[in-house]
Amino acid sequence: MSVVEKIPECFYRVSVKALILDETRKKFLIVQEDNGKWELPGGGLDWGELAQDAIRREIEEEMGLEVIYVAKQPSYFLSDRDEKKVYVNVLFETRVRDLDFVPSNECVAIKFVSSEEVKHFLGNATRY
Repeated sequence: MSVVEKIPECFYRVSVKALILDETRKKFLIVQEDNGKWELPGGGLDWGELAQDAIRREIEEEMGLEVIYVAKQPSYFLSDRDEKKVYVNVLFETRVRDLDFVPSNECVAIKFVSSEEVKHFLGNATRY
């Protein structure tokens, strides 16, 4: 059996996520979608697109914010799976000019949380 034959039939799309830290670098930004779920800002990586360009595009589309910095290398790589999908998230430290976001269906609220505080939101968050 070839390696390709061993790969389970599933769909996954790599998501690039912005790790936007507060000034203390102890909290990070999460966004609330109109369905109530909390996520890191970002989204799907399009075929042939650089991760940094995707983060800039997603932040502008979803939040109306100007990205001024995206790290060249990811800070974290997270994956998970359920019975239907494989989830792949690649997190890049990101900075934005300001936090005057424009609400959209993909971002109705923002909040800085610590790694301990985010556990409160995990019941309403997508998989990481």
